[in-house]
Amino acid sequence: MKKNAVMALALAGVAAAGMFGAYEYGKRSAVVVGEAAPGAAARKPLYWHDPMVPGQRFDKPGKSPFMDMQLVPVYADGGAADGAVNISPRVQQNLGVRTAVAAMAPLPLSVAAVGNVAFDERETAVVQARSGGFVERVLVRTPLAHVRRGQPLAEVTMPDWVAAQEEFLAVRRMQGGASAGLLDAARQRMLLAGMSEQQVRQLESGGRVNARQVLLAPMSGVITELAARDGMAVAMGAPLFRINGLDRIWINAELPENQAAQVVPGSAVVARAAALPELELRGKVAAILPDVDPSTRTVRARVELPNPGRRLAPGMFVNLTFAPAQRAPALLLPAEAVIRTGTRSVVMLEQAPGQFVPVTVQTGGEAGGQVEIRSGLRAGQKVAVSGQFLVDSEASLKASGQRMEGAAAPVHRGDGTVEAIDKDEITLSHGPIASIKWPAMTMAFKLPPGGLPAGVAVGMKVTFEFVQQGDGEFRVTAIAPQGQHGGHQ
Repeated sequence: MKKNAVMALALAGVAAAGMFGAYEYGKRSAVVVGEAAPGAAARKPLYWHDPMVPGQRFDKPGKSPFMDMQLVPVYADGGAADGAVNISPRVQQNLGVRTAVAAMAPLPLSVAAVGNVAFDERETAVVQARSGGFVERVLVRTPLAHVRRGQPLAEVTMPDWVAAQEEFLAVRRMQGGASAGLLDAARQRMLLAGMSEQQVRQLESGGRVNARQVLLAPMSGVITELAARDGMAVAMGAPLFRINGLDRIWINAELPENQAAQVVPGSAVVARAAALPELELRGKVAAILPDVDPSTRTVRARVELPNPGRRLAPGMFVNLTFAPAQRAPALLLPAEAVIRTGTRSVVMLEQAPGQFVPVTVQTGGEAGGQVEIRSGLRAGQKVAVSGQFLVDSEASLKASGQRMEGAAAPVHRGDGTVEAIDKDEITLSHGPIASIKWPAMTMAFKLPPGGLPAGVAVGMKVTFEFVQQGDGEFRVTAIAPQGQHGGHQ
């Protein structure tokens, strides 16, 4: 027992030296834990102590024998929660401690992404050779040239077209007049050869064969593929020109995989191009493509946008802001109120005016300076949103002092038999222990900090000492076979 007392005093001394730096910081930060809040004069302190050596209690105020500071009073309502801190209104004002109320509201989510401009593949036309022939002259000779609907692209000679025209004119000149059926069949043959209705009407009105035909642009846009060359022979179906429109465009946006669920087809989008900072375009999500990039873990979203003046060109980068669908109300706090330690998230909850206690919370989404609180708080509770790091430091210091008090807990002694030994526990069948008012029972204890001494085995009768820890568990501090003096610390 004497040895245990010496060890407890040694531990208290080491902890006091280690916490001296935190004490100095606490003085500079002006966090006065013991300063009385309004109405505190009516309360009677339970005792006084030095926060740096919390295990030592005093029955009256005065100067600490351990540190150059006054003893701090401890009240009955000051220990309602582990690590609670009392701060007077004056100190709160000096520290700039502000509070906010947790409230239910929809989280103002928004998703930002970068995309690149692409042609709208639905606005595409291909000009082909509808019959075998020859390209006599190309009228639009450069790729990516802008063309308008009906603009001549090339002059071609199609022998099959010439034969069909000659047959039609011959049938129409037949003596006695051609029957309507023969004339209609000749006309259909020209259409099947690839001539357009406009070209057939020109033949009917002009009455002479057109050896050369002019290919016209079927839509306005840019020439994205140019395969025609002067004098080249072409086969039926050979593509000569490809035209893509620019009145509407697509933007292929890369969305982070964890945000893709927030964007759905039909979501509104605002687009801004770095090349045209004064231009702001509004469109919508056309589709979420079922394709995940394995290297970037992004999902592609296809956005439809108008292109006034055709100023956006394929390949340009565009910054996009998505407006996801409205979510259900959630418990929200200012994001600055949450202290993230790396392993957990903590807020400083105001239990009463001037009294703060650290509370672990589970956070959800974050947007617009607000963070979603999924557990740990309820609506209407107040938390600190500024100066909370100083309050949290003081709370941690107080909790450390409370843990030290647990280290000096009473030591109990008993006799028993070893029933089992596990990795970190030993099961003992012991007799009654008067100091803790226990009857005879079998229970598991935590092993001593240094492990079991040599020779302790299952079935052995032993004498042991143990303490109750702050977490409610019991740890053996010394154990030895019965009849031996001393123990294992």
